Amino acid sequence: MDVFYSAVSLLMDWQVLLALVIGSIGGVIIGAIPGVGAAVAIAILLPATFAMPPLVGLTMLLGIYGSSMYGGALPAVLINTPGTAVNALTTYDGYPMTQRGEARRAVALAYSASFFGGIFSIVALILLAPLLAKIAPHFGSREIFLAAALGLILVVLAHRGQIFAAGMLASFGIFLQMVGLEPVTYSRRFTFDQSWLTSGVDLIVVVLGLFALSQAFLLLVEPDEKPEMISVKGSIFSGLKELWMYKRVATVSSGFGVMMGMIPGVGEFTAQFMSYTYAQKTSKTPELFGKGAPEGLIASEAANNAVPAAAMIPLLALGIPGEALTAMMLTVFYVHNVIPGPQLFQGQMDFVMALYLALLVLNVIVLCFLMVSTNLLTKIIELPTRLIGITILLLSFVGVYSLRNAITDCALAAGFGVFGFILKRLNLPIVPIILGMVLGGIMDVKLRSAMPRVKTPLDMIDRPIAMIIFALILIVIALHIRTLMREMRNRPQNPDTDIHLTQEGEQ
Repeated sequence: MDVFYSAVSLLMDWQVLLALVIGSIGGVIIGAIPGVGAAVAIAILLPATFAMPPLVGLTMLLGIYGSSMYGGALPAVLINTPGTAVNALTTYDGYPMTQRGEARRAVALAYSASFFGGIFSIVALILLAPLLAKIAPHFGSREIFLAAALGLILVVLAHRGQIFAAGMLASFGIFLQMVGLEPVTYSRRFTFDQSWLTSGVDLIVVVLGLFALSQAFLLLVEPDEKPEMISVKGSIFSGLKELWMYKRVATVSSGFGVMMGMIPGVGEFTAQFMSYTYAQKTSKTPELFGKGAPEGLIASEAANNAVPAAAMIPLLALGIPGEALTAMMLTVFYVHNVIPGPQLFQGQMDFVMALYLALLVLNVIVLCFLMVSTNLLTKIIELPTRLIGITILLLSFVGVYSLRNAITDCALAAGFGVFGFILKRLNLPIVPIILGMVLGGIMDVKLRSAMPRVKTPLDMIDRPIAMIIFALILIVIALHIRTLMREMRNRPQNPDTDIHLTQEGEQ
């Protein structure tokens, strides 16, 4: 109970509350504007948060992370354009409801399901906190190295159909992390006698380039668009009442979001499709899915909003981010010398609990804001895309230069911006590069600190938790190989080849 009171006192600091309000409302606005998204906003804000106290900076980023999906549902429902990528599934049933003249009902259900999923995952997170506090101290260097390796493998395998590309890009991220002075003997790696490479490739420079600048370039080269929104008439409080009719779907979908959020590299998309499939299979009217089924809309929004709080579990307990946004937050921890992992739960449990409570409060702030400002948001969404692109470009370069006042960082960010633009045009994933840099750094440090105690390869897995994680790695790889073999067996043969072989046989 003392920890709880201490956490509340930390959260009651006016700077923390102000950061939480700004982050929450800002996240909704940013999420509602198609083409921006939480990743771009967090990338731009990262340099500014380094000058703030750790809890202030993190609550602002958490506010953006946890609230952007709320805002992303609005254009998904009203104009069939998801504000963020994870709101894509919301268009399946949200927009058909709008076409039927049920825009207010669809928006109300989306907000209510998002709120339910967010609160559900935070309650699960708070209940898991004592268990995490007991388990985390049992993770040593070997266990964290293997956990990071498992996370990297899951990130790569999550990109179905692009596994080779994701693996190459993750390896490129690991290579970028190795440039500069290595952390043990401080010898130079891959600097090629260039003094500006001695300090390494800054993660924030790469993040701003790949996410923010690439998106700005994309918005600037595409035709200027100004989406026309429709206003939502009537109160949207009714969604909270109607959600009670679909409480089973909302609860199960939120559960999927929590489970998938805890697994690195899986995230919102898997949780959404599992929830949507469950809702359709258990519905009394499955034929309505894709045509305006309230259950489909609820399943999508409850699942994706349950993920952010659950994604904090591997980040806080082990210092291992599961996706790009939590990887960005990890840099804020490191800048302020607050190291996530077992020591955080042992020595700063009040800090951890304050983050949990901040997540709880942000959902309440966002819901209250949306209840009174939905029509105002529809006006913001109508901003021309090129104006948004110019703004992102300007803020990104200001953020990069403010890091170290170095023009080389701006040039490097521009280079990564062009590279990210090319990857987006080719529909290749960007996230593996960032996670390769973060997880590669963790693996590098932990492997070096573990090696003095390792005499044979089996010494790496001679403890129970290490052996369990290693077994999970083998199981994940084996299951993926099995899936690939099954797909190859079920793949239809090329009919042209069959005709050619038949003609040769007849001859």
